Parts: sequence; C-alpha cells; structure tokens
Amino acid sequence: MTAAHEAEDAVGAFLENHFGEKPSTYIDAETGKTTVTIYCRNKPTSPAVVRAQVAAALQRIARCGVDPGTPSVSLAKLKPQDWAESWKRHFKPIEIGSALLIRPSWSRKKPGKGQALVVLDPGLSFGTGQHPTTAFCLRQLAARRQSGRQQSFLDIGTGSGILAIAAAKMGYQPVRAFDFDPAAVRIARENARRNRESRAIHFFQQDVSQLPARSSKKYSVICANLISTLLRAQKERILNRLERGGILIVAGILKSEFESVRKAYEAAGLQLKTSQAKKEWRSGSFGWQKSKLTLRA
Repeated sequence: MTAAHEAEDAVGAFLENHFGEKPSTYIDAETGKTTVTIYCRNKPTSPAVVRAQVAAALQRIARCGVDPGTPSVSLAKLKPQDWAESWKRHFKPIEIGSALLIRPSWSRKKPGKGQALVVLDPGLSFGTGQHPTTAFCLRQLAARRQSGRQQSFLDIGTGSGILAIAAAKMGYQPVRAFDFDPAAVRIARENARRNRESRAIHFFQQDVSQLPARSSKKYSVICANLISTLLRAQKERILNRLERGGILIVAGILKSEFESVRKAYEAAGLQLKTSQAKKEWRSGSFGWQKSKLTLRA
C-alpha cells in the first residue's frame, strides 16, 4: 500500500492489528512516497473486501487529523518459496580493503591477516554495509585510522551500530554513538555485545537537535549519517564536537542536496576532502581549513 509519509505509522498500525503480521515500510527518497507492505501467511478475504476495509481505515485516520494523501492499494499472490533462505542471497560479506571484513552470521568467510571482523545480520535498524552511504563511511573510517595514535570517534545516527563497532574493531577509542530511535540503540547494543565490543562503545539515545550547543569533549572523527536538513540545521552542534585537525564524515545525502551541505560546512571553516556519488546518494568527508579553525555561524 502506498500513502503519504505522514500516515505511515497509522497505516502500519492498522495493517498489523487487522492482519496480525508485522508490516515493513519503504520510503522513496525521490518521490517521498511511502509504501507499507504486509505479507499474510493465510489467504485473506476477497480483494474487494480487503480494499473496502482499508478504505474505511483510511477515513478513520483522516478524521483523526492525519492526511493519508491519495493512497493506492495493491494485492498480489506470491509463489511459495523458502523466504528464510532466499533473502539471505542479497547479503554478502563486504571487505573494506585489508582493514575490515563485515559478514552476516551465516557466512563462513574468514578475515584475512590483519583484518578486523564484524558479524552483523540485517535487522530493523539501518546499516549493514550494503548501502552506499554506509560503505563510504566504513571506507573513510579505515582510511583515517592512524596506527599507533589514539583517535576518538562519535557516531551520530548510529542505526545498527555498524560504524561504532567497526571503529572499535579498528582501534578507535573512546567510541560514543547515539540515535534518536530507542529501538536502534537497543539493537546497536546487542550487535556490539555479539561482536564483543560492549565495553568499548557507549551507546545512548539522543536527539541531535537537543545536544548542548557547546561541548568540552572533542572527537578525532565524527560520522553524521543524517538527512541534509539536519546536517545544515545542526551544523554548529556537530562541529563544536570536532577537534582541530579532525575529520567529519557526512552521508545519507541525496545528490541534489549535497551542494547545499558542502556550502554550509565550508562556510563554517571546513574543506571538502573526499566525495563519492553512487546511485542517488552523495557522501563526503571534511577537514578543517588551516586558515579557518574558528567556527562561524
């Protein structure tokens, strides 16, 4: 079912309550449309009845003040197959040079000499290394790691915790990571525990817009995997946590919006060091300009 983004939670709640199955949600970054999908183990009533039930639910949602837009409803019969195994074909091990191997638990691939290993299965939180923005962040973490030097790391919008776990595996210390979503924080902690990095990483729930404007704690590397509006609006809060000589890695940005982010951070005294575009996304890393170490509004 496709509907307006504002109605996502309400539509998902209706489908779960009505069909007794957990829905999944996909947001098209270009169109802004949200698709809420539910897979029924048992054949539901006739399509006409299902459509009528959904239409009635949408009317109730609209009466509560949530605009569902102009939704469309589609039903399809899927061929029987072993879903538990077939979806695994899409998640392969990822190697970040000679520094890091990320693999799902069902893979038997072993790390090479000197490679740190992160075992991470796809879950509800964003971040398995498969997405181009996450992969860029991982490569930058590996490239910026200086052997024999203590480097701290802050992960803003940690999701599954993959970047924080990878950073700890590669020797960053201390490592701190937060996310607005309490479920993400819970999953990130569990992933860290499975990778034996619980004590090395401090995970906490936090809204980046509610961080103290100033901070005495500075970090060698900060990763902010956030949408462009947040990156621009919270620029000062982010940069007031970046040490002089430090690196800021930004990701999760649409190609069409990257230039506005670049201009905002260069105006604050940073310089674009590395940038990569893949599919509809663009990511980049910034470092302080030597002649502009003072943060400007």
